[in-house]
Amino acid sequence: MPPEGPTVIRRDGRPPQQNPANQAWSQVPPQAPQQPRREDWAPTQRPQPFQDDPRRRDPQRQAKYAPAPPRRTPPNAPPRPPEPPKQRRPRKRRSWGKRIGITLLVLLLALAGAVYYVDSSLNRIDALPDYAGRVADTPGTNWLIVGSDSREGLTPEQEQALATGGDTGPKRTDTVILVHVPKSGKTTMVSIPRDSYVPIPGYGSDKINAAFAFGGAPLLVQTVEEATGLRIDHYAEIGFSGFAGIVDAVGGVNVCLAQPIDDPLAGINLPAGCQDLKGSDALGFVRTRATALADLDRMNNQRQFMSALLSKATSPSTFLNPFRLWPLVSDTAKSLQVDEGDHIWNLASLAWALRGGMTTTTVPVAGFEDVDGSGNVLLWDKARASQFFDALANDQQIPQDLITTG
Repeated sequence: MPPEGPTVIRRDGRPPQQNPANQAWSQVPPQAPQQPRREDWAPTQRPQPFQDDPRRRDPQRQAKYAPAPPRRTPPNAPPRPPEPPKQRRPRKRRSWGKRIGITLLVLLLALAGAVYYVDSSLNRIDALPDYAGRVADTPGTNWLIVGSDSREGLTPEQEQALATGGDTGPKRTDTVILVHVPKSGKTTMVSIPRDSYVPIPGYGSDKINAAFAFGGAPLLVQTVEEATGLRIDHYAEIGFSGFAGIVDAVGGVNVCLAQPIDDPLAGINLPAGCQDLKGSDALGFVRTRATALADLDRMNNQRQFMSALLSKATSPSTFLNPFRLWPLVSDTAKSLQVDEGDHIWNLASLAWALRGGMTTTTVPVAGFEDVDGSGNVLLWDKARASQFFDALANDQQIPQDLITTG
């Protein structure tokens, strides 16, 4: 029989201690703790897979990880095109091509600006006017190049340095050169003696340089066209100072003299042999007549010097040197007078045609004669001169037996 009294139940499930004397809890002597027996330990557990209770899941979490319902395509709707695959952005490469392109563009604009500036610097006159009965157009390209004795713009000191002799009245031509550039073949440079006795429209017959004094470039062009049967396409005129400036711009021109030339009127005293001529000496060289054949030697000197000048102007040493090319081009443009229809590229084309390998000659000459009112004049050989200019009018090379070099 269990003892009477209240039943004590321990929280740890152990049986209550016997307190026979019914002593208070504080009066009961402490007892050593009892070691749990091995059979009282919890049995060894085996890991089991976790199974979550669907009822304990978070509804929001369940909706977040739930698979999305398949998209339904509306009826009769076109299928959506597939998105193109993403392409990798190309790596930035060195923009050498862009830099070179910009540099070329800048150079092209600079060149265009320089050409415009030089072309605007040309002095233009109406040198090729139409007139009744003008010669019809002839094949090839014909230039009339005139070296005048103009002293315009020169100071007294410059006139003395260039030995121009001061003002001599109306402007006349010291040099008249006809240049024929054919469609194919060699260019021909023809010297027309300034004392050539030819008909001058409205003034009768006189020296050809008188036409320039009477009516300037237009009357000179008309006189040459009617005397030769060639239509002049371009005109260029240069004075004393301009000629000397062009020679200095290229650094002088080398010429070879068979005989020394001493001409105080032209301001030169040149020894025989090859030498570089600067502006003032070059001007005296192409003007002098203090030689055995006088005006004929003078024309030979002019053609020789013109060839040497153009050869140097178009040489790589000048053409590829901007410090020499720019002064040459700008000084030439400011020194020339051209027709209203002429441009700097026409002059460049002429220089290229005269750069070398051309035929140089003069008009066939019959002799000299004294004429009242005109003095001593030069007469053309009319029969040979007619064949001479007919060949050029037909864009053909002049026959060798008609070429005169002295």
